Order: sequence, then structure tokens, then C-alpha cells
Amino acid sequence: MPEERPSPTSGTGDPETAMRVLLTILIVLLVALQAKLWLGEGGYRDVQRLRERVAEQERENAALRERNEQLRAEVEDLREGLDAVEERARSELGMIREGEEFYLVVPSPPGEDQAQTSADERQP
Repeated sequence: MPEERPSPTSGTGDPETAMRVLLTILIVLLVALQAKLWLGEGGYRDVQRLRERVAEQERENAALRERNEQLRAEVEDLREGLDAVEERARSELGMIREGEEFYLVVPSPPGEDQAQTSADERQP
């Protein structure tokens, strides 16, 4: 008696159907992974937000570094001598040295200049 071979479709189902099921599972898995990549925690949007925050923080750090350098230079000037102290006292506090005379030149209002010029031209 010849041995009977099982047909390819017996027991395991149709191979075409099996491929469709496998393909469907792979597509669902791909969609799930893509959704997690784009929408999930640690996904693309989160990475973009973090990049923006890092760029903003770097700009802020650069501004603060520049300010620190200015303050460091000012502290060094104040440590080195009295010239910086004197300059600050003159500009910020309006102080003058003993024996100096202070003259404040006040600009005249805009309409007054023309009236004065016209009056000077009329006088012989």
C-alpha cells in the first residue's frame, strides 16, 4: 500500500490565507509602532519639544554668560583703581571734585530758538 501524503491544504489551512493573516498582523504591528513613534511618550513630538526647550535654554545661557562677563569686567575695574569709582560717582550720583565747577547746559525749547533768531535778525 502506498503511503498517503497529507495535502498541503490539509491541517494547516490554505497557505494564501495564512499569508494574509501574517501580513495583516505585520501591518497592525507596524501601525502600532508608528503610532507610538509619532504620538507616544518619548515620540517625535516630545523630541521636538525638547529640542525647542534646549535651544531656548542655550539662548538664555548665552545671554547670561555675556552678562556675567560684563559684571566680571566691572568688578575687575572696581578692584583695580579709583578711576572706575570716580567715573561711577560722577555719572550716577552727580558728584564733582572739590574745587571743580559744574555747568549744566539746558537746551532751549524748539519754538524758542526760532523766536530768538528772528528777534536777533531784526535788531540793527
